[in-house]
Amino acid sequence: MADTITIRPDAETSHALDILTHDGASRSAAIRQAIIEAGMRAERAAAMKRAILRMELGKPDGVDVAQLIAAERMDEH
Repeated sequence: MADTITIRPDAETSHALDILTHDGASRSAAIRQAIIEAGMRAERAAAMKRAILRMELGKPDGVDVAQLIAAERMDEH
């Protein structure tokens, strides 16, 4: 048997729940689906972050970006 979870929704959460149940879905079904989707998004974001951190940076191109920006700013004045 599943655990029971109790929430005390604020106005923003109640509004979101009204939107999620507009199609006739029960509050429980809408909350379950929202939790599943949020977990999947968090999992994908963590996987993307790990993939990015594993990427090789490559060799420096010798461009000093800070110097270029400073020069552009000096030209604007």
